[in-house]
Amino acid sequence: MSASTPDPAGSTPHTAPAPGVAPTRDALATRVVHAGLDPDPTYGSVIPAIHQTSTFRQPRVGEFVGDFDYARSANPTRAALERALGDLEGGHGSAFSSGMAATHALLTAICSAGDHVVIPGDLYGGTFRLVDKVLTKWGLQYTMVDQTDLDALAAAVRDDTRLIWVETPTNPLLNVVDVAGVVARSRNAFVAVDNTFATPINQRPLELGADAVVHSTTKYLAGHSDTVGGAVITASEEHHDQVRFVQNAIGAVPGPFDTFLTHRGLRTLALRMRAHAENAAVVSAFLRDVPGVSDVRWPGFSGMVSFRHADARGIAERTRVFTLAESLGGVESLIEVPQAMTHQSVEGSDAAVPADLVRLSVGIEDGADLVEDLRRAIG
Repeated sequence: MSASTPDPAGSTPHTAPAPGVAPTRDALATRVVHAGLDPDPTYGSVIPAIHQTSTFRQPRVGEFVGDFDYARSANPTRAALERALGDLEGGHGSAFSSGMAATHALLTAICSAGDHVVIPGDLYGGTFRLVDKVLTKWGLQYTMVDQTDLDALAAAVRDDTRLIWVETPTNPLLNVVDVAGVVARSRNAFVAVDNTFATPINQRPLELGADAVVHSTTKYLAGHSDTVGGAVITASEEHHDQVRFVQNAIGAVPGPFDTFLTHRGLRTLALRMRAHAENAAVVSAFLRDVPGVSDVRWPGFSGMVSFRHADARGIAERTRVFTLAESLGGVESLIEVPQAMTHQSVEGSDAAVPADLVRLSVGIEDGADLVEDLRRAIG
């Protein structure tokens, strides 16, 4: 297995656990169940308490327990999730109120006005909107490039390139990028990888040489479409401190109940990702034989499938098991037309999405029911 190929669940142990986490060689399927779950010291409860508080009592002026003086800066419920995320990705974790808040925090922690960044030619519309419509106002420069073409990527990296932003698989075209290949051509630029679609079950970018990983924890990590969140996991403690400074300064932190729900969802991640992948394999195989369907894409892991059809909107509106909705990664199956929904912000740019593209987030329902639903909707 090459360094750039996602690993099956539990095949590769981490060697760089988060601060305070003892080194472990347990498989990921075991670790997702136990990561960050230290028994409550007061009552011994297996699941950490939800610390629904804005502030913490200080025994003396300027003295407080651990990091906990004010909940924007730190909260024990959030800290448990951050330890778990750091352990699973092999680095130092920070949790945010959304995936975009996490993306913003990392970009602003690493980059300064006038810096140059390289972003994918195929990427999430929200990331493009942040870079193109917000950060360029503060002097950030960017180049878009097809990152599956490593020679083109190398040509896009300049002397002043501070950061390379990678999505793999990309959203929505599901292209797989060679992370190790990007790192080798980075010329010491900071490499950040959006690992939302793959999750650490299938791919661990820090082990491939990346400097940071970003997640929309809203998606597969939480896994139940009931909370919004994000995360940054860095390889180095220095970069972790920079991200934490921005986290505290900006204050885009998740509430205790959101972090509790995300941590609860995380414990079934290995099981869910296996079920998502099994169903995605069935769905993609069916679609490849359907007249009128073209360009069926499934990266071979995870639950994301895309295809093209002239009646993309009609199909999306006729499904019954697949719910017409934005987002992805929940246990239920979702269908969308990216050009008209999640990727409107890239219209008119080099990242524009075909109008006939359909994106599926294949859930964990019975695979035969999903196939029948699509058969009926396509007609």
